[in-house]
Amino acid sequence: MTILTELHADLLSDYRPGDSFFFRSPGHTILARGTAATVPTCNVASNPVETLTRRVRETLADARAAGRPRPIVVGALPFESTTPARLTVPATVRWSGSFRGAWGVDPPQEKGPSWAGPPPPEPPVAFGSLRHSPTAEGYKRSVAAALDRLAEGKLRKVVLARAFHLDDVVRADVPAMLHRLAHGNPAGYVFAVDLLHGHTLLGASPELLVQRTGGVVTANPLAGSAPRHTDPDEDTRAGEALLASAKDLHEHAVVVEAVADGLRPYCRDLRVPDKPSLSRTPTMWHLSTRIEGRIIDPEVDSIHLAAALHPTPAVCGTPRELARKAIRELEPFNRGFYSGTVGWTDSSGDGEWAIALRCAEVAPHEIRGYAGAGIVPGSDPAAELDETTAKFRTFLSALGIDRDL
Repeated sequence: MTILTELHADLLSDYRPGDSFFFRSPGHTILARGTAATVPTCNVASNPVETLTRRVRETLADARAAGRPRPIVVGALPFESTTPARLTVPATVRWSGSFRGAWGVDPPQEKGPSWAGPPPPEPPVAFGSLRHSPTAEGYKRSVAAALDRLAEGKLRKVVLARAFHLDDVVRADVPAMLHRLAHGNPAGYVFAVDLLHGHTLLGASPELLVQRTGGVVTANPLAGSAPRHTDPDEDTRAGEALLASAKDLHEHAVVVEAVADGLRPYCRDLRVPDKPSLSRTPTMWHLSTRIEGRIIDPEVDSIHLAAALHPTPAVCGTPRELARKAIRELEPFNRGFYSGTVGWTDSSGDGEWAIALRCAEVAPHEIRGYAGAGIVPGSDPAAELDETTAKFRTFLSALGIDRDL
């Protein structure tokens, strides 16, 4: 496997759909090309964490035995464990940022991402029709049904998503979409994952699921959101109101509690701040808590941590199985890789996994984009609909569409 160190812009410019994996975090960028091996997958509903972790480790061991000194697995895990993951060992890996601990080299440093010119002015997609699943009214009915379940007392939170479909797509410039996502979301986790049958998962997520760097483990759950505003004063008030919202603080606390509980078996010296801070993207305010700890057993690698935490209440709900059941019954589509996780893990156990949010699956003749909202007691169906509409804007900008859907 060839390992090179380059600038962010070079990697973005060299991305090609059908043969690449692109992943940009706040600290570095990875561009992987080709497929040296594929992690064997099947439906692993029974004990999915151990099964998936074992297969990744075996694939990395085989790659080392074949003469690859520092193999890496890249790809995506779906929302449901019954859907096969998409994980591969690439033939080549190129990257920017500092990986001295994982790779033994120190590439050139940048103060921030440096992109090769502005995004292309021409809209990167042409399509025939647009539809929603469910409709706006249908989504509000689903939220109302979820509130009825919450009132029964067993379910504490459930995340309900909706999707937009662009049908009869006649042009889909995937590199241009990725370019727009990278330019429009400079602090986000921007990704492009080749799926099967010419499909590509594209997105710009604000949320880190888990990262392991040496002995340090980091998670950054987000929950509780509010749309941004173009007027600076109104935008500031929206952020301050979110930070003071009892409903959103409760929703956030549920997620932080679950992520911290998920990490405790694997970490010591776990640090969980008492209060969240505000995090912002170009379209949304979020409540954010950064959790850090030190790994107890160095054999527990990043893919194990990711599989153990996924899905968190930020994208599913809690209790997990009751929330999954509600999602299956109230959402009229299969999420696929939306609200799954995207990232990488290497043979040392280090790696980084972001939750697949603000994303879409781009197919040869169709594009399906997703957005969801966390439903807790006190949620308002109309407000949750507005939240999903605001979250759609991230990917709509990548499509060159400047109106809400």
